[in-house]
Amino acid sequence: MNLFFKIFLWFLAAIALMIGVIIFLNWTIQTEPVVSRWQVSIRNQTGIYADTAGQIYEQQGMEGLRTFIDRLRVGTTITEIDIVGKDGSILFADVADLSGYQQLVGQTFQSGDVELELNSPDSALAARKFQTASGAEYSLIIRWTRPQPVQVFGETRLRYARWIGLFITALIVCYILALYLTSPIRKLREAAQRLAEGELDTRVADRVGRRGDELSGLARDFDVMAEQIESLITSQKTLSRDISHELRSPLARLNVALEIAKTKANDATRPSLDRIETESNRLNEMIGRLLTLSRLESGTDDFERANVNLRKLVEQVSADAEFEAAAKGRSVKVVKLDECSLKGSESLLQSAVENVLRNALKYTKPETTVEVALEATNGNARIVVRDQGGGVPEEQLKNLFRPFYRVGEARDRGSGGTGLGLAITEQAVHAHDGSVAARNVNGGLEVEIKLPLNGGHQ
Repeated sequence: MNLFFKIFLWFLAAIALMIGVIIFLNWTIQTEPVVSRWQVSIRNQTGIYADTAGQIYEQQGMEGLRTFIDRLRVGTTITEIDIVGKDGSILFADVADLSGYQQLVGQTFQSGDVELELNSPDSALAARKFQTASGAEYSLIIRWTRPQPVQVFGETRLRYARWIGLFITALIVCYILALYLTSPIRKLREAAQRLAEGELDTRVADRVGRRGDELSGLARDFDVMAEQIESLITSQKTLSRDISHELRSPLARLNVALEIAKTKANDATRPSLDRIETESNRLNEMIGRLLTLSRLESGTDDFERANVNLRKLVEQVSADAEFEAAAKGRSVKVVKLDECSLKGSESLLQSAVENVLRNALKYTKPETTVEVALEATNGNARIVVRDQGGGVPEEQLKNLFRPFYRVGEARDRGSGGTGLGLAITEQAVHAHDGSVAARNVNGGLEVEIKLPLNGGHQ
């Protein structure tokens, strides 16, 4: 679960807890005073009703008493009325069995005052004796409904709409608060991803704004870090480019001197001079690749674009590679060639495909085949090169396109590479608004180059 939903749910839980506490306090604080006042009230009313019942029964008889009892039930919280004589005779009763009321009746006849029985959570019994003019004694028993605390949103059907409104309001408030807290974190994450992808000019403080809290401070620190990284990497690239340029002149002079020395060499010194020439050519190749990579990384290599027939290009590169592979006990097989073309630099694209294919031939196992495919799909051209060299560790796949990067002992300088081929491939593909990726497939490494056929710079 991401941070936004964690904060959102915690805010929602906090609001729900607050509402629960308010309802609980409303219930507990409101109930005790109400019940106390209610007990006083029913004592007074029961006494009045008992005296009135005695007078009415004496003057109007049973008929008048029934009428009085019916009036008591209207608009009150009385649910039961019984009248019991001192001798146990029942003058009036709403229930069939009054045996459970004997103790209460006995207490009221003994005390002469109103007696209460509060055993039920929903109601209470109140009893009070009255005496007629003839001297007969009776006990009036009334069951009163206990008062309930007033609901937070009342008792009408509108309370449901009010609860829904409260819930929606809580959702909106929690959403806004969670969004406010996590928005700068999301922006920082996006900026970190862009910086990791090579966009060194990425900054985030302006997007976060002047919040005046720890997150805005973190955004400013991120910008300082990004600025330092951009400065270091730019300096490194500039240094590599400048050194490469500076080395070209003494290397050229070295080659001239080498040619002169070879004309005067004897059989004893010629092998050493040949070795010097080999290393000089390798150094010259490396410098050339460094300069190419520097131009591509800096974007200063504004190459001329023309229509490039990718089918013809892949076919030609594969044929050249097959010729070289045959001498090493390996082979190249073109498994698919779709017709497709795009606008770009033929030399850069040829170099990109050639570097990947030569790398595959270098590390595929002897007597195995490197497969090459060109497929046009969804407006893109996919060039896939697959070897059978055992692949590379998963955690190192993302580093394959870094300059001078090698994986383990199998990919060292003894293999004859400079470690710049795949880096040049990535920059050349990016210059055409494409992408390149590597993955392990069936015991080998598969490199996929994806180029937009109709997009990119035209």
